[in-house]
Amino acid sequence: MDQTAAPPPPPARRLFGTDGIRGTANRAPMDAATALRLGQAAGRYFNRGSHRHRVVIGKDTRLSGYMLEPALTAGFIGAGMDVVLVGPLPTPAIALLTRSLRADLGVMISASHNPFEDNGIKLFGPDGLKLSDAQEAAIEALMAGDLAEALAAPARLGRASRMEDAPGRYIEAVKASFPRGLTLDGLRIVVDTAHGAAYRVAPTVLWELGAEVVRLGDAPDGFNINKGCGSTAPAALAELVRERRADIGIALDGDADRLVVVDEQGSIVDGDQILALIADSWQADGRLRGGAVVATVMSNMGLERYLSARGLKLLRTPVGDRYVGERMREAGCNLGGEQSGHMIMSDFGTTGDGLIAALQVLAVLVEERRPASQVTRRFTPLPQRLVNVRFAGASPLKDEAVQREIAAQEERLGARGRVLIRASGTEPVIRVMAEAEDEALVSETVETLAAAIRARAAAA
Repeated sequence: MDQTAAPPPPPARRLFGTDGIRGTANRAPMDAATALRLGQAAGRYFNRGSHRHRVVIGKDTRLSGYMLEPALTAGFIGAGMDVVLVGPLPTPAIALLTRSLRADLGVMISASHNPFEDNGIKLFGPDGLKLSDAQEAAIEALMAGDLAEALAAPARLGRASRMEDAPGRYIEAVKASFPRGLTLDGLRIVVDTAHGAAYRVAPTVLWELGAEVVRLGDAPDGFNINKGCGSTAPAALAELVRERRADIGIALDGDADRLVVVDEQGSIVDGDQILALIADSWQADGRLRGGAVVATVMSNMGLERYLSARGLKLLRTPVGDRYVGERMREAGCNLGGEQSGHMIMSDFGTTGDGLIAALQVLAVLVEERRPASQVTRRFTPLPQRLVNVRFAGASPLKDEAVQREIAAQEERLGARGRVLIRASGTEPVIRVMAEAEDEALVSETVETLAAAIRARAAAA
């Protein structure tokens, strides 16, 4: 495994993973009882001072959101916090509204790119940033204890209200990130909102900026979020882009904090290429800060070489946009992201925002007046392959035979490439990745490692 590319991962927590709490809906910990206790504990943790405390709660379009939202609301009200409900909105909108409303806490109910059977809960502090490991650990400790003293006196109970103009506030904030003087007039854009949180706001933003908008994945029914659509399944988008002869396609995930782009030929553009494009644009305008771009250990070595040729560093972190954001703040950078499509642009927001990132790509497309296939291909990536291996029970990575095979493959690659093996923070999956200049060697390495992990998982 790549031991030098990034600092060691943070200590494990029981409930919180790399992106909040996540699990199967209506099963612990993603059940109403846990959500109630989370509201009480987080309410206790953030209930500081004598002012009226406030929490903003948003969600995506999953059926289970109707269960988790009222449970969380009850917990916060019982802890003495007023609750502002904004309904289905992207995760970055919740971060933005938390700061805008001077709230003490923001909550997003979403499992991002996962299917409808799953759900999750992400927490934002009053600064609009995802909570630190220490804050999450403190809330977990409160949940494990006696929460009776966290409950407010009858006269101090909170109230719940619904904020009707929340979508409009977010739409205007997103549009403000697009350069003044530019419009999307003349562009035909296919936007796939994954039947998720951005199904209304994303097409509206593009249309108001002048684009001809072709919609896909904009009819949520509680069950179809991310199903055969969105940033994790862009085949339908690619087909529609070709069919409608669109200039570009944009695919968001269920909570719209990340994106994948499809060019006019139907070819997929990942987060590494998008990072390179935005870095180029911002460096040329003098807007890129810190002399570096922050990305995770998953980003292609081709991106690192491309940035280096332009005098820029690539700073790597563990997987998770929260760790990207933390490193950006430490290094004074304003651009970071993940190969999967999370893009954090701290000039515009505190967390990943797929729609704002899409507008940065579209701005370059308008300015350069070239096809998306030319604008978005900034470097030739090294052959890289990722395989996901599911398991039940204990992690196969603890097995000595698996560790020996990993060490053998690392030694085999040597300086020619790298191996990265990691457990997913959101599902029982081991992610096996290899990267090198020899594509055949990459495939052989990944298959050998995946087979060893599958064998151990089957034997468990």
